Amino acid sequence: MKPSEELFDLIKSLTKSEKRFFKLSSSLQSGSKNYLKIFTAIDKQSAYDEDALKLEFKKETFIKHFPSEKNHLYKLILKSLRAYHSDNSVSSILKQEIKNIEILYMKSLYKECNKFLERAKKLAITHEKFYYLYELLSWEKTLLEEAYEEGEFTADLDQLISDEKNVIEKLRNLAGYHVLYSKINYLFRSGGYSRNDRDRKIVEEISNHPLIKEKNTALSSRAATICYYIQGFCAMANRDWARSKEKFQKVIDIFDKNVLIKNDIPKRYISGMSNLVKCETELGNFKAAQDMMKKIDALNSSKGFRTLDVQLMIFKESKLAKLKLLQRQGKFKAASELIDPIIEEIEIYRGKMNKEQEIKFYYSFAYIFFGIGEYNKALFWINKVLNDNENNLRQDLYGYARVFNLVIHFELGNRELLEYIIKSTYRYLNKRNRAYEIEDLMISNFKKLAKTYDLEQEVVLIKKLQPELNALLQNDRDNVILEYFDFQSWIIAKLESRPLGEVIAERN
Repeated sequence: MKPSEELFDLIKSLTKSEKRFFKLSSSLQSGSKNYLKIFTAIDKQSAYDEDALKLEFKKETFIKHFPSEKNHLYKLILKSLRAYHSDNSVSSILKQEIKNIEILYMKSLYKECNKFLERAKKLAITHEKFYYLYELLSWEKTLLEEAYEEGEFTADLDQLISDEKNVIEKLRNLAGYHVLYSKINYLFRSGGYSRNDRDRKIVEEISNHPLIKEKNTALSSRAATICYYIQGFCAMANRDWARSKEKFQKVIDIFDKNVLIKNDIPKRYISGMSNLVKCETELGNFKAAQDMMKKIDALNSSKGFRTLDVQLMIFKESKLAKLKLLQRQGKFKAASELIDPIIEEIEIYRGKMNKEQEIKFYYSFAYIFFGIGEYNKALFWINKVLNDNENNLRQDLYGYARVFNLVIHFELGNRELLEYIIKSTYRYLNKRNRAYEIEDLMISNFKKLAKTYDLEQEVVLIKKLQPELNALLQNDRDNVILEYFDFQSWIIAKLESRPLGEVIAERN
């Protein structure tokens, strides 16, 4: 069985300051420190090699129970990280304060308990940390009982009960929004824009939910950000870009007025800005999209946005948005100059980037190389998408990649291979109920084109395809395919013997 790489991944994720803190903490401990030897050895490796470690420590007694030593080291690193980051988030601080209250209570230091309690409550209220606030109110009731036993009856029990009910209501409200967000997020992440009746029905049900449709239903700023985010997502699923822009702008506005909450959940803020860039791009507001991208880039140095996961998100959203904007403007050459630096950064984040973002980068690279006529490179990157298929993730992207693959092979002149790929593409789309009218139209026409070796006949077929395609693209359900490849511009470019980028720039 292959040795686990979890310890290696954890060590490699540490920053220089985190490593230094771990070593300093360890130096304060007495006794044998075999774990430090293992830590140093793994830290030096570029790829995990357990056999090399066993060879290096073959004379050490601990090598006989190496798995338990690794497990011990893993727990020590996590303990060190908890200590290092103990003051880096509101949640960490509140956890510590609650633990302090518990310790002081066990020592019957009730006066000191109340001091910590009041301070923690203010923090929880300011940051809308309702879960912790509920726990703090429970402690307040406990301390109230102790006060009664001492003959102190100054605290208002009715107010405390009212506060507790209010917090419970806000927790329920927030949980309700989280459930709705999970539903729309699952729908979008699994299949992309809604095209069939089932998906549209789900979007409609979420859009018409009382928490989403009725006014003033969000009981906190956190809940309000999710509410508007869901509304923006629903509009995006139906490709209503103007409404989507309006809702995501409200998300950003709420965060900008509540900086403490923004710094606590930075990823939702980044997602909101990223979705705004997409809306501006789809609406043709390219200057506004560029300005928003600059704001996303500037977040790198902002407080609350410096952790690895957030930095990775900024990189992904910013770079994908830039590539998408340049594609939409037909500036494929400029986009191609960004690819190598982006690939270098992807390698830095290798293993930390989620699958969806990886395939979006690969698809984008394929489109860009296609746009500058480097079809072999386009084929290389589209194959990276096709060979990495997932059963549940972004079936829209995988489906459109297969249709785009037909265009690439057609441009490469792979006529015989194209006939085989057409059959497999149709089987794939049919099996997943994604063979919509426009996909059927493109596949049937590529069948004819694959058997054509005469340029004049090829032009005749493409001319015949053009009005049929344009008619189908009048339907919102079908014109979503242009998000992934601009077939209309490609046909014009073929018929007029012009560069694809030039046609796209002119049309947009």
